Amino acid sequence: MYLTRRGKVPNQAHVGIPEGLHEEEHGRNGFAGAVSHLYRTHPPTAWINIEGRLKPRAFACTQISEGALSAATQSVPMLQSHDVSLHISCRRETMPYFVRNADGDEVHFVHRGRGKFETDYGVLSYEPGDYVVIPKGTTYRIHVDEGPSFVLTIETPVPMVVPERGALGQHALFDKGVLLVPELETLEPVETGFQTWGVHIKRQSEWTRVVYPFYPMDVVGWKGDLWVAKLNVRDFRPVTSPRYHLPPSVHQTFQAGGCLISTFTPRPLESDPEALRVPFYHRNTDYDEVLFYHDGEFFSRAGIQAGMLTLHPQGIHHGPQPQAVQASKAKTHTSEIAVMIESKAPFTVQPEMEQVEVKDYALSWSRR
Repeated sequence: MYLTRRGKVPNQAHVGIPEGLHEEEHGRNGFAGAVSHLYRTHPPTAWINIEGRLKPRAFACTQISEGALSAATQSVPMLQSHDVSLHISCRRETMPYFVRNADGDEVHFVHRGRGKFETDYGVLSYEPGDYVVIPKGTTYRIHVDEGPSFVLTIETPVPMVVPERGALGQHALFDKGVLLVPELETLEPVETGFQTWGVHIKRQSEWTRVVYPFYPMDVVGWKGDLWVAKLNVRDFRPVTSPRYHLPPSVHQTFQAGGCLISTFTPRPLESDPEALRVPFYHRNTDYDEVLFYHDGEFFSRAGIQAGMLTLHPQGIHHGPQPQAVQASKAKTHTSEIAVMIESKAPFTVQPEMEQVEVKDYALSWSRR
């Protein structure tokens, strides 16, 4: 295929869009493959009804009831695909046991609460805005200091890595020097007498309980290039352009096979008066796209609150609400903090999420 054009189009994508037209990006492989831009006379999200599985969905995660939380793990399964599983947890007390995930790596994003992850590699404190990356097979437990601790957990069957930055260089978005390493310390006081400790091990989604007659966090030293790590969103430095609206893929933070994790943090908007300032309309051709909203004001649409999660499946459009395009012309910065999780394999919504679904979300683009 070669570059070609037909009809009324601007020379530069996302810049100088003809008055009254709406730009849509139709591409492959996320935002990195072959692509064309279509210029329509109506927003492609201006539907009045949707029937079928590809309906955009939204969930108010912080409204999950105590009864829905698993007694064993204090978490609720939200979305599942072959590439990634998403859970939400709300812990009010320190875990009385340890866990070990033999199914995959975990990334914990802390929405609320403060405490400590106690792991084989030592102790890491956590606070809102933290990513805590725990490699497959690591033993750990969570200490709650200021609760409840509301955490989004992202589990992947292949290792989680920091993606290559290409021409941006290895220090773009965040320097690996800002990653925090656990400190070896003992949180549990030594007690006299016989005391047992349980380790709950997950394999093929089933749990096995192993009991030790001693405190299992007995590591006194370690070395290597596999360890628990922490990154806070305040250390994330987004790439921006004053004259061109960059695709969300430039904010990619972690990658695990067909799962991509990106971070949206406060950043300046485009200063060129002809440049598009909000996310462009697009149909997710090769990835299901999930957004978890942590803090701030999500500038491309109204009705989104902290702690909400949206799902936009492959094959159906999404983009800014029409009123957001006009409102963006008066803004100079965004204030949003959000986590985007993309999966090449389709997500299945778990039944536990139906109780907190925002039922009319799919029609929110038609509201003025």
